[in-house]
Amino acid sequence: MEKRGPDGDGFWTSVDGRVGFGHRRLAILDPGPSGAQPMALESDGITTKPGPEARLVITFNGEIYNFNALRDELIAAGHAFKTRSDTEVLLHLYQRHGARMVEKLRGMYAFAIWDGIKRGVLLSRDPFGIKPLYLADDGATIRVASQVKALRAGGAISDAPDPAGHVGFFMFGNVPEPFTIYAGIRALEAGATEWFGMDGAHSVSRIDPLTERAQVTPGERQQILADAMADTVRHHLVSDVPVGLFLSAGRDSATIAGHAVETHAGIRSLTLAFQELAGSPRDEAPLAELIAQHYGTSHTTRIVAGESFLAERDAIMDAMDQPTIDGVNTYFVAREAAGAGLKVALSGLGGDEIFGGYDTFSEIPKLVEGIGWIPGLGTLGRGLRIVAGTTISKYMSPKYASLFEYATGYGSAYLLKRGIFLPWELPLVLDPEFAAEGFKRLDPFMRLDTTTDPHKTPRAKMRALETAWYMRNQLLRDSDWAGMAHSLEIRTPLVDIDFYRAVAHLECDKDMMAHTPPKPLPDAVLNRPKTGFFVPVPQWMQGTERGWRGWAREVFAAQVPASARAVA
Repeated sequence: MEKRGPDGDGFWTSVDGRVGFGHRRLAILDPGPSGAQPMALESDGITTKPGPEARLVITFNGEIYNFNALRDELIAAGHAFKTRSDTEVLLHLYQRHGARMVEKLRGMYAFAIWDGIKRGVLLSRDPFGIKPLYLADDGATIRVASQVKALRAGGAISDAPDPAGHVGFFMFGNVPEPFTIYAGIRALEAGATEWFGMDGAHSVSRIDPLTERAQVTPGERQQILADAMADTVRHHLVSDVPVGLFLSAGRDSATIAGHAVETHAGIRSLTLAFQELAGSPRDEAPLAELIAQHYGTSHTTRIVAGESFLAERDAIMDAMDQPTIDGVNTYFVAREAAGAGLKVALSGLGGDEIFGGYDTFSEIPKLVEGIGWIPGLGTLGRGLRIVAGTTISKYMSPKYASLFEYATGYGSAYLLKRGIFLPWELPLVLDPEFAAEGFKRLDPFMRLDTTTDPHKTPRAKMRALETAWYMRNQLLRDSDWAGMAHSLEIRTPLVDIDFYRAVAHLECDKDMMAHTPPKPLPDAVLNRPKTGFFVPVPQWMQGTERGWRGWAREVFAAQVPASARAVA
């Protein structure tokens, strides 16, 4: 995992040799030697480099954005600090509050804390799953790491495939949590905190990002949103190294830029453009450059062509930790940011999920409310698909064959919209028995419905689906592996627990968000219709099967060892 942390490494083992922590460091806060990990807190409350009998030891990946406020609280309560790092804050916070410490955290994180008094390890992951944490438990040994490949590198985990992980990839283009492509490895779920005791004790708790809020007037709503935007951008700019900004032609990153320049004049911004799209409506560069000029950022535009993709294909596949059909654009813009000397960059990821920017927010409710209520429609649709599905698929997308079958609920309609291969197509890419087993274990319709059940309105249901499935399993995971491939930390101000709790209940849209910067966005951005960021990967593909389905097959073949495949 050297690229995840090129600035240093550390290793600690307990006196009995039964516990070991390793760490690779990307130094951002307190970048000097005092912030190195693993870090220990001794019985006298002083942090040190951990010895074999250390009282508390932590290895931590991520950033705690409210660490300064937490540090002040702890100092007022009598705690003494030796560093300016957020890592030390976590140790003191655990000493004071135990596992409930996570209720106070604002940030992206995955960490493990060894408690030498209670004789156990606490694992935790942030509520949105921005930072990854994978776990292998064979009944005798527990292994955790930030990458599936890191766990497998130890040589103690078999290649036995997880059918649910394989099915999930071909249906969604990613591997849905908590599954991986290996039966022996699972993801610690977003927002989960797990305790593993030496005595065999095991407990799990979870953080819910949503909290109930009082109703507000339209005027109050806009002010709350503006304050929350300014607050989250300000927190995400906290760093002891320079911070940059990914800037597209969209409202999300432009709005972040408008708030960022209020506290960081001359912040560096980068735009990724594609040679094949130059001069077309999908070319992001001209409008992004206008935004940069408008806000006075120090801007760079990098152009990527199909030749660059082909030259980097093997490196992209090597950097991927789990098979995914996305992340190529993030890989290239992260490469350019790192090449410009940046260690941290802000991204507009999350705006579409929170503010309803995708067409799913309108199309899926129309489908479900328009025809999904018809009694027996699902059964009728399934019969139609069985009879005519093959014929329909010869002339148009196979999704049309399942239109009526999947229109009966938000979860099934979401799979219809987002799916790469639909459930009845899985035998085309996987062994039929293996596919059936995986579909049963994944149980996607039940999981999707469970995601929407607590929510009343169509908009809230769609926000829950997009954040819990597409954003978490695809966008956030891709940002992590693609950024870390270039030792770049990607921060997401719109994916923040305090921000989410402040604005999710307001039912704000993208237009309201775009009107929050003190200096308004250019009219060309405010009046631009939603187009989506397009990456011409299907156009770059070589081979007989083109498009996202062909790319999915190639990714699968490159990412999954032959011993772990069960292909058709």
